[in-house]
Amino acid sequence: MKKVQLRKLALNQRASLSPSVIPTLSNQLLAHFSKFDFSEIRTIHIFLPIAEKNEPDTFLFIDWLKNNHPEIKIIVPKADFETALMSNYVYSEREDLQKNLYNILEPQTGELHSGEVEMVIIPLLTFDRKGYRVGYGKGFYDRFLEGLRTLKVGISFFEPGDDIEDVNEHDIRLDLCITPHIVYDFRKSVIK
Repeated sequence: MKKVQLRKLALNQRASLSPSVIPTLSNQLLAHFSKFDFSEIRTIHIFLPIAEKNEPDTFLFIDWLKNNHPEIKIIVPKADFETALMSNYVYSEREDLQKNLYNILEPQTGELHSGEVEMVIIPLLTFDRKGYRVGYGKGFYDRFLEGLRTLKVGISFFEPGDDIEDVNEHDIRLDLCITPHIVYDFRKSVIK
């Protein structure tokens, strides 16, 4: 199936979720994430959730990291929709975040991060069994990840969808994708 069709199906699937199940599903994602080995991780990029789009609550991940791995630097994105590029800022606190025109929370102040990033938590609408993802279609993350040597981790409330027929050379493949039930490892096999 093509990305346009998969995007539409995934948006409808996500929209059908009751807001009351988002915390439960997000906590199941966090339970898997918390079992990762963070010994080599110094910096993690985490997207901030768009609540209106029923995205996973990544604030749970941020709070867990701050409590369990305070030595890890957490960075969050700020998008430039004219250039379709992202800047990364060191996360300080929720009070520093404001919604942009697209309801995306972004840091308003703080330290710009331009160094290494060992792990990136990537938003997606759906993904396939080969590790390719469908996002909102602007290509922010594919541009950000191009040439970056990092562990690429998607998070999804749903299991993989149909194969993405129109993958192109700019599409960056995930290394892992966390769902409430399974962590898919596209570098080898499925981890339960």
